[in-house]
Amino acid sequence: MDEGKKIRVLVAKPGLDGHDRGAKVVARALRDAGMEVIYTGLRQTPEQIVAAAIQEDVDVVAMSILSGAHNYLFPRVMQLLHERGVDDVLVVGGGIIPDEDIPGLKECGIAEVFTPGASTADTVKFIRENIKR
Repeated sequence: MDEGKKIRVLVAKPGLDGHDRGAKVVARALRDAGMEVIYTGLRQTPEQIVAAAIQEDVDVVAMSILSGAHNYLFPRVMQLLHERGVDDVLVVGGGIIPDEDIPGLKECGIAEVFTPGASTADTVKFIRENIKR
């Protein structure tokens, strides 16, 4: 990645979650850290998220979920990215995700999972240190 280029992050809310306060807090923190943030809004399908990631040519997809459907929706996003040949995007997740589900999400390609209480500074640091160049 060009050092002078801003990191582009797509913040997405997959599934039927009805509120997005946490996603907006993270989006603001990423923006305040100098990243360019594209927010997709509520109730996005995996197909919509992947289409937006491709269209916006993002470096990172950051998904936030509260509904409990993370074991389906996060892997589906990874599958669709792979099917479309998008292998150079860092994908992270966050939200209400039980600790026991995190290893499976990482196995499918989610680089990191941030649960409630994780600091936005840690999220910013992780993205900067793990972005695919």
